[in-house]
Order: sequence, then structure tokens, then C-alpha cells
Amino acid sequence: MKDFAEGRDVQGWLSGHPFRGPLFMVVSTGSYVINDSLMKLATEGLPPYQVLVLRGIAAMAWGTPLLLLAGYGRQLPLMFEGRVVLRNLLETAGILCYVVALAHMPIADVSALTQLTPLLVILGASLLLGEKVGGVRMALIGCGFIGAVMVAQPTGAGISVYALLGLANAVVGAGRDLAGRRVGPEVPGLVVALSAALIVLVVALGVHLAFETWVAPQGRHLLLLAAAGLFLMSGHFFLFMAYRIGPTRVVAPFYYSFTVWAVISGLLVFGALPTPVAMAGILLIVASGVAVVLMEGRRRQPAPVG
Repeated sequence: MKDFAEGRDVQGWLSGHPFRGPLFMVVSTGSYVINDSLMKLATEGLPPYQVLVLRGIAAMAWGTPLLLLAGYGRQLPLMFEGRVVLRNLLETAGILCYVVALAHMPIADVSALTQLTPLLVILGASLLLGEKVGGVRMALIGCGFIGAVMVAQPTGAGISVYALLGLANAVVGAGRDLAGRRVGPEVPGLVVALSAALIVLVVALGVHLAFETWVAPQGRHLLLLAAAGLFLMSGHFFLFMAYRIGPTRVVAPFYYSFTVWAVISGLLVFGALPTPVAMAGILLIVASGVAVVLMEGRRRQPAPVG
């Protein structure tokens, strides 16, 4: 487990394969959508920031034993290492922007703005980290963004302060992922995930005490948020590890799988059927993401000899 949490292969599993980073990203976005679905159910009767606090407590309750079982007890102080804290402060800022925007805008509009994150990550990696992207790959990423917008189907109600907060969430999310690339290899992914849960918990508690009134949660709320905390930790861990083990240009496009998971959640949890346009968008997302990975795999192949 320790080797896996540090991004090393377990018995050669998917060793060096270009699908490994994208697979981690798909698992991460799926975990986040399950977490969001459970959170949405829990907000029926509880204030939103109180929900964040209770979910954070659950995430810490899940994450701390997992981290200790993985043998990282001595590395707990790395939760407060400067680059880890920077990454997770950006994570917290994005969550706070997202929650406020979501409270005042249709979810489709917020989702569409969020899909700017992969493009911003890849552009930032090209400008700040010197990663080569290429015109074809950028075109494929653009196709993935178009597919995400087709799934989200924003209403185009106009720009407001809340729309700007949604855009800020995308910008801050890109900064979070770029900052995560600078976290040293000596910091385990589980430590980063637990640090993120703790920082979000502390900030959400402060906001809750300042602006909300505590409401006694029911048993169903506690069960929903206990499960949400587990999937939150999974999302944090696999998101961080995806960027650690895979090139940004390959991993980032699979952030669009968030919209695919959201459609599945809408169907299974909330009974919302995707429209034909949304289904076309899902196919476009999948096709563009697979094309990016196949390009990377072909680039890695050694040149023929002779």
C-alpha cells in the first residue's frame, strides 16, 4: 500500500503505461461526483458550510487511520510543508467559490465554468513548467471542452458576480493542480489528501461560525456525510497522484470525465435523463481523451532501428 500511495508500481501493475495517470484522474473525478451527490442530499435540512464541516470531520476520521496503516505516522508533519499548504489553500479557496456560485446559479452554468480548469492547467504547465503541448493535442483538449459544455448545457443567463466566482473556481483549481506538481516526491499522496481535508475543515468551520446557525443533524445526514468523507479522501488522493505520475498534457483532459460521472449520478441518484446533446458531448469527451492518451503512447514508443 505504501508503494501505491507514493506512486510506485505494485507488482508491476500498469508499469510505465500511459493509461495509469488518466485512470487515476477518472477515479478521482468519480469519487468527487459521489461526494458531491451525497453532499447535495445532505444539504436537504442542513446549512451548506455546516455540511462541509461535518464532511471534513468524517474525512479526517477515514484518512487518519488509513495514513497510519500505510506507515506514514512519522511523516504527518509534512501536512504543513509549505508547498502542500499552498496547494491545499488553493483547494479550499476553490471550494468556497464553488459553494457560493452553486447557491446562486444553475448547476449547469457552474459546471461549464469548471471545465475550463484542464485547459488552464495545460497552458500553465506549458508556460510555467516548460511542458510541450502541441497544436494537435490542444485541438483535442478543445474538443473535450466543447463536449463538456454540451453536457453541462449552460443557460447563458449572463455574467454576474456569481459567474465570476465560478470562473475563479476554475482558475484557482488550475493553480491547485500546478502547485501540486511542485510538491516533492518525499511527500506521500495520503499526506497531501489528509492535509487538504484538514484545511478545508478549519476554514469551513470558521465560515460556518461567522455566517450560519448550527442545525442538529439527523442520522441520515451523518450517514451521508460519513460516506462523503470517504469519497472526498479518495478524490483528493487520486487527483494528486494523477498529476504526480502522469504528464499534465495527458492527465488534465481526463478532468472532463467529471461531467460524465455527473450525468451518471443525475440518472441514478436524481432521476435526470441526459439529453441527446449531452450524450453526444459524452462521446466527444471520451473520444478526445482516448486520442490524447494514444498520442502519448505512440510518442513513447522507441523509433525503429535500421
